[in-house]
Amino acid sequence: MVKLVAKSPCDGVLPMEINGLSLTEVAPVMITSVAPYAGQEAAASAAMKALIGAEMPAPNRSTGRDGARVIWTGAGQAMVIGVAVDASLAQHAALTDQSDAWVTFRLQGQGVEDVLARLTPLDLNPGVFKKGHAARSQLGHMNAVFLKVAADAFQIMVFRSMARTAVHEFEVAIKAVAARAALA
Repeated sequence: MVKLVAKSPCDGVLPMEINGLSLTEVAPVMITSVAPYAGQEAAASAAMKALIGAEMPAPNRSTGRDGARVIWTGAGQAMVIGVAVDASLAQHAALTDQSDAWVTFRLQGQGVEDVLARLTPLDLNPGVFKKGHAARSQLGHMNAVFLKVAADAFQIMVFRSMARTAVHEFEVAIKAVAARAALA
């Protein structure tokens, strides 16, 4: 009988460090999509606050802390990351386990915004996109969720099936920024 072995989607390609910028895979955690039913937004937010200590975030924001974070992912949608969502929340919102669907990267180092400027149309300027800000946009040709976690760090989520493509895109952008810095 064949035994299946669970592997990281970035097995063998990460971690990566180039010119002071590091790209790592964040250990897989529980991810649940939460979409409050019409008219249940406040009740869902209050229930989440009671259950996990974090409420539904405002657009382009996140709430909570590492280990139990809620990230805005679109109008009337959020992802709860790092903690299981109690089934009782289903009376106020549609819940979908997304844990195996996503891979999360951490891109960190000086010039991180320069790298991401080559990959996304988002304005990630530190004066605009601050710690705790979140957005759903494109990373190259892939859908992605961006979360600023520190002054020089972002967590970026893409669909698991696109993990190696994302690593390649990051590597090309990091090397391009490094080459440009070498010319300066």
